[in-house]
Amino acid sequence: MIPIRHTLPPRTTPTVNRGLVIANGIVFLTQIFLGDRTESVINLFGFIPARLTNPAAYGYSMLEVCVTLVTSLFLHGGFVHLIGNMIYLWVFGGAVEDALGHVRYGIFFIVCGAIGSLTHTLLFPHSTVPSIGASGSIAGILGAFLVLRPKARIVTLLPLVVYWAMIELRAVIFLPIWFAMQFFNGFLSFAAAHRTQEVAGVAWWAHVGGFLFGALVGLIARRGKHERVTPYAAETEDV
Repeated sequence: MIPIRHTLPPRTTPTVNRGLVIANGIVFLTQIFLGDRTESVINLFGFIPARLTNPAAYGYSMLEVCVTLVTSLFLHGGFVHLIGNMIYLWVFGGAVEDALGHVRYGIFFIVCGAIGSLTHTLLFPHSTVPSIGASGSIAGILGAFLVLRPKARIVTLLPLVVYWAMIELRAVIFLPIWFAMQFFNGFLSFAAAHRTQEVAGVAWWAHVGGFLFGALVGLIARRGKHERVTPYAAETEDV
C-alpha cells in the first residue's frame, strides 16, 4: 500500500517535518557523492546492536554509541529505501506535528527512532549489521497518527493483479494493516536469525517498537488537558 495523501486540512505549516524530509534527502545525496566511502560512513554512524551491548569491544564509548541512535536515522541504504520512508513521512508527519507542536514533534521523531533501534537490540543484541534509516521514527509517527486521527481518510495506491487502483481508506483500517505486516515480518526475521545466527535486511522490530511507542505518546497527548486534537478531529475528519 502506497499512501498518497490524507484528507485532513492542515492548520499549521509543518516546518519541522519538511525540514526532516530535506535533511534526509541532503544526507542521501552526500552518500552518493561519497561513492565507495559510503560503507565506511554507514559503519561509523549507523547503529549496530552489538556495539551498544559491548562498546569497548569496538573502541566506542557508550556516549558515542548513543549518538549513533540519532545519526543512523538520516542514513539510507538506497533510493528505494529513502523514497519509501519519505513518502510515509511526508504524508503522515505533518498532521502529527500539527497535534504535538513543532518542538515536541522534532523530539518525538528522534525518540521514536531511538526506541525502535533499542527494540531491535533487545531481540538481536549480537547483530553486527548496521541499522540505518528513519523507519523507526516513521513507525512512531504512524502509531501517533492512528490514535490522534483514526477517522482520517488516506488516499492509497493499491497494486492489484493487473493494474493499480486508488482508493480511500480510514486510518483505522490502513495503519493496523501496516502494523500487522511489520509484526508478521518481524516474527519471520526472528525465526531466520535463530537459524543463521545473523540478522540482515530490514529491522522489522524497530518498526514494531517505534509504532507502539508512538501510539502511546499519541494516547497521552490526546488525553492531555491542553491537547488540541479532539476538537479538531471532530470538526474535520468526517467532512
